[in-house]
Order: sequence, then C-alpha cells, then structure tokens
Amino acid sequence: MVSANDVQRLFLQGVFSRSILSFKHAQVLWEKCIDAVKGTYTAFTSFRQCRRSAAANPALNVRFSDKREDWDLFVISINNSLNCLDLEFRHLTDEQTGREMYAMVNSKDDEIAQMATDYTPVEIAYFKAIVEQIMLAPHEAYSVSSLLALREVNSLKTNMTKAQAEIVLGSFVAKGWLLKSRRGRYSLSTRTLLELLPYLKSSYPEECLECVICYDIVTRGVACSTPNCKARLHYHCCRKYRSRNAKCPACSQDWPQDPKNMTPVGEEAIKDGQDEGRRIRRRGTEDPSDEEDEEEMEVESSQPSQTQTQSQRKSKGRGKGKGKGKQKKAPVDMDVDEDEDEEDEEEAPQQTQGNGRRRTTRTR
Repeated sequence: MVSANDVQRLFLQGVFSRSILSFKHAQVLWEKCIDAVKGTYTAFTSFRQCRRSAAANPALNVRFSDKREDWDLFVISINNSLNCLDLEFRHLTDEQTGREMYAMVNSKDDEIAQMATDYTPVEIAYFKAIVEQIMLAPHEAYSVSSLLALREVNSLKTNMTKAQAEIVLGSFVAKGWLLKSRRGRYSLSTRTLLELLPYLKSSYPEECLECVICYDIVTRGVACSTPNCKARLHYHCCRKYRSRNAKCPACSQDWPQDPKNMTPVGEEAIKDGQDEGRRIRRRGTEDPSDEEDEEEMEVESSQPSQTQTQSQRKSKGRGKGKGKGKQKKAPVDMDVDEDEDEEDEEEAPQQTQGNGRRRTTRTR
C-alpha cells in the first residue's frame, strides 16, 4: 500500500536523474509525483498505467499546493530524511537569469564523498586547481582563460597532458560544473556554487563577495563605482533595486543612470591578455611540499644568472690576461731580490680572492 512517503521517494528519483533544476521545474515534479501516488497521473503507457492504478491510493491525504510556505515545508521534510545520508536539497539563485535553482549536494566533504564521483583523483585535483585560479582572478573577474586553464596542468604532479586536460575541461562544461563563454573563458556554474559554497567560503574568505541585496555569493554582477565602496550586486538584484532606488545601499551615492557605466564583476571586468600570469597559491590551502617545490624553482631560475656572471668575469679575466701578455714582451729585470718574491707570493692569494683570477709570480 502506498503512503505519503512514496511522494518523497518519487521526487528524489526525479531529482537524482537531473543535475540541477529550476524552482518551477521542481514544483511540476512535485505535483506529478503526488498525482502518480494518488493514481490521477495519466502520462504513462497502458501497461504502466494499469500497474500504477492498482498500487495507487486515491484516498491518500496528500495534496499539491503552489504556495511558497507549503513548498518550503516539503523541502524541509526532504532534507530531514536526507540528513542521515549527508545529503541536502539546496537552492541558490542563478546569477545570470535570476531564477531559483535546486540541486542535490553533499553536506559532508570527506574521502567517501569524493569517491562518489565519475572523475579520478587526478581530474579532481585539476578541477580544484582551476577553481583556485578562478577565485584568485584579478579585477574580480572570477574567470580564467582557456590557455591559462590548460597551463594549470603543469602545476600538478601528474603525467596528464594538455590534450587530456582539454578533454577533461570539456567534460566539466558538459556536466554543468563549469561554464565556458564565447570568449573561451571558464567560470563557476550554479551547480558548482551550490556544491562547493562551504569550501569556497572557508578556503577563499577574502575573495567571496556577497550581494548587498540577497546576501548570496557574487561572481557575476556589478560593483559600486565609488572608490572604497564594497557594495556588490547581482544583475537581477541591481535591476530590482534600481527600479525603486537610484542610490547605493552601502555608501548612499548616486549611481549612473546607465547600468553599463557601473564597474562590472565577472568576466567583463577583465580584458584579453590581462591574466596571462598564474596566480600564486594561498599559503593556507597549499601543502608544505608545494612551497618547497616553488623554492626549488626559484633557485633553479637564479642559477643561470650566476653562471652568466661567472662566465662574464672569466671572459674579462682572459681579456686582461691577454693584455698583460703583450706587456711581457718588454725587457724584464731578472735580478729580483728574494724578499720581493715573497711579497709577490703573499699578494697572489689575496688578488685571487678579490678578482677571481690568479696572478703568476716571477721566479729567478
């Protein structure tokens, strides 16, 4: 016999089969699950419809409501059932469209949760490296070019090639973990923000900006053009706010009439070629071994310069030696006292240390 819990089971099956869904889509799914349990859903084939009608219970006290309060209660009941599995049916507003999006995410980040994925540990490490470069992007761009994303493979201690990395990047985009713009820049998707929001706030607290209207994280939007003002808004939040107020909610300064004149946050905040260099990893998130590797790279990069300076000194020494050889053609007084020879021998080591070359002494 069916019960009210079967509505949740059917709903969760529909959610797990989709990576992310909008609020309207989730409400439609909820309504269809109730109809299926009560036997009023007729969108099945004839065979399945007969089986569903035999197992359905029309007298079940379950009803659909389009009120926000009833939907919130339904989500709370689902999350209470998922607490033991460390899962959560979480929602976040899409930064581009302004629609409320829902997804099933892991509420616990451990080794078991990391194993429940289609990607290998190397691919996960590569994804985290891309996320770090996106969060550390200059000018609050929160995006990375395709060239810099492929170069990030060199920072990994793996044998992944750039051709393999390009395939993995395409998989990240296809499965909704990253977004790729027409300019070829990668940024965080709504699904990634939903899944990694606690990780981002703990690893990059200074880079995580909040909207002054909805208090959600901002990676695409606008910033107040007033110097030292920390107001950041989503595009949809800015449109709603400007419809009733033309001043900044933080500094109370007048905003320009055209929103395009405001300082952008996201991909539009950076021009092509401004992020060619790789951002330095944060000390709080990197391993000590990584610091040692960076120090070794710095030492190796400084060695060629020392070698060049030594070679230059040697070349100078040879040039001076040739000049002295020409002076030796002049007649030399061979009657030299022994005291003068001893003084020359004492001065020779000192000149060897100062000039980097040895001076020959005269012998009788």
